[in-house]
Amino acid sequence: MNHQLETKMKTTIKLAVALAALSIAPAFAHDQHDHGSFSAGEPGNPKKPARTIEILMNEMDYTPSKIEVKRGEQVRFVLRNVGKEDHEFLLATAKENLAHAEVMKKHPHMEHDDPNGVRLAPSKTAEILWKFTKSGTFEFSCLIPGHRDYGMVGHVTVN
Repeated sequence: MNHQLETKMKTTIKLAVALAALSIAPAFAHDQHDHGSFSAGEPGNPKKPARTIEILMNEMDYTPSKIEVKRGEQVRFVLRNVGKEDHEFLLATAKENLAHAEVMKKHPHMEHDDPNGVRLAPSKTAEILWKFTKSGTFEFSCLIPGHRDYGMVGHVTVN
């Protein structure tokens, strides 16, 4: 492939990702406070202690799929993709994840670089440090088309 065509393709992909992000921004903004936190809390502080919870991602589930935390607790999620396909972990409300899943159907290769989510290739590991500042039930799910529909959903209950 020639360099000009490759450059145009990369630019087109970046534009598509930016437009997709803008299209879902109102859904996320609705549940955020003005200090920039997300619906399920906020990114954690690496200088403070955190409970570590390891989550294995496989076809098509998470282990464990149900987690309980206390309001104000900070958790270090260690995410390991033990499956044979790419998988995601996106922590939000069910409503937000369902809206985001619709965008993902149109842009299935969208990469996530958010404090509340990550996409992992097989045999890869990542960490998310999260402080749960709000009570309620939140979910983590894989928004790669089809994965959530086949059961790749977990829940965090914050008391």
